[in-house]
Amino acid sequence: MRHLLCTAAMLIAFAPATGICAEAAAAVQPMVNQFITLGTMGGPVPDPQRSQPANAIVRGNRVYLVDTGDGTVEQLARAGLNLSAVRAVFLSHLHVDHIGGLSAVIGLRLQTETREVLHIYGPPGTRELVGGIVASLQPSARAGYGLPGRVWAPPQSTVSVIELHDGETIKVDDFAVKVAQNSHYGFAPGSVDERNYKSYSYRFDMPERSIVYTGDTGPSKAVEKLAQGADLLVSEMIDLDATLARVAQVNPHMPADVKASMVEHLTAHHLTTQQVGRLATAARVKAVVVTHFAGGLSGADAVRKNVAAIKAEFAGAVTIANDLDRF
Repeated sequence: MRHLLCTAAMLIAFAPATGICAEAAAAVQPMVNQFITLGTMGGPVPDPQRSQPANAIVRGNRVYLVDTGDGTVEQLARAGLNLSAVRAVFLSHLHVDHIGGLSAVIGLRLQTETREVLHIYGPPGTRELVGGIVASLQPSARAGYGLPGRVWAPPQSTVSVIELHDGETIKVDDFAVKVAQNSHYGFAPGSVDERNYKSYSYRFDMPERSIVYTGDTGPSKAVEKLAQGADLLVSEMIDLDATLARVAQVNPHMPADVKASMVEHLTAHHLTTQQVGRLATAARVKAVVVTHFAGGLSGADAVRKNVAAIKAEFAGAVTIANDLDRF
């Protein structure tokens, strides 16, 4: 399913992309109907090997971002994609590791005077998030490039925000997008918090194939239903021990009650390798791509171990994605 061209003369290679290979591929491979894992790190702790969560759906000369973690703009450039080609953004939820690069997406489109309005889709709170970004861009927009009387467009005129609802299906250009509320948050059903704060999974039904993106989620019957029969399941995955070790490095004096809450969140609101495999089997998907490695992932042995754990539960194709891989 994944095919990467390292040079124009090379044969198609079925192997994880290195940064150099992926950048070369961008120069020679037609950008048609691809899902690109721009950033495959999970969680708020930066990683030297992987960028923060971000993905791109490429359809001809149009690009649609799915989450926009820190570094999204740079990863677009490495993938050979123009920022001006970004037509829409889909946010799964509003944790900072998934939206940290949105300000640069909006602001640099403004600074380069991209005229087409950027459509931003997401859960409740997306309008407030984008409003804050727009407000922060006002001084630079008024100054422009420092030429008297020559200002940039009002930042608010460059974006359109659409807050989505659980179970909703929308049409975006030539494909449909279906929304399912997942289990990344554990607020009581019907509570004020549950109404105000949601985490979504998305299904993208395109003329040639269907792709389901779990975003961050724990085990979820809603996601299982959303993914039924999909050609490709792009799923998160967590290594609990590695995640806690990373957090301890960043905050070695974390209070015990805070750590307990974090452990509860990580175990209930994310997927282990076995749970990824069970989800894929229950949903009868054709292939799985694993991304958003909470805890990080490096080395061939770790990759083989995780693939084996997933395949113990799922008979189909399994790929552990690298940054800038194409599917």
